[in-house]
Amino acid sequence: QVQLVESGGGLVQAGGSLRLSCAASGTILSINLMGWYRQPPGKQRELVAIITSGGSANYADSVKGRFTVSRDNAKKTVYLQMKSLKPDDTAVYHCYVNPAYPYGPDYWGQGTQVTVSS
Repeated sequence: QVQLVESGGGLVQAGGSLRLSCAASGTILSINLMGWYRQPPGKQRELVAIITSGGSANYADSVKGRFTVSRDNAKKTVYLQMKSLKPDDTAVYHCYVNPAYPYGPDYWGQGTQVTVSS
């Protein structure tokens, strides 16, 4: 089993910045894939950014150039640095990991609320 603990959400004005963190624990030696998804109010969950154990990252078009995903493999922690935030970024942000991707199960964090005011 894998447990995920997220932190860093909150309320910020448009143009501001936030940094999310997600630490994984449990009976895992390494994690192939880590990242972040978000669920805006009344909408489906969508990909924000994903990063492999080797550091290769992919981003949703809507956040490219503003968000940066990174990870610390030794700490089994993934980060999301968010800059130039917009009201459309308001959502519950969920941490995602798949230790054995593409062969193992997905694990999700409970989510942290990010609210961007205009």
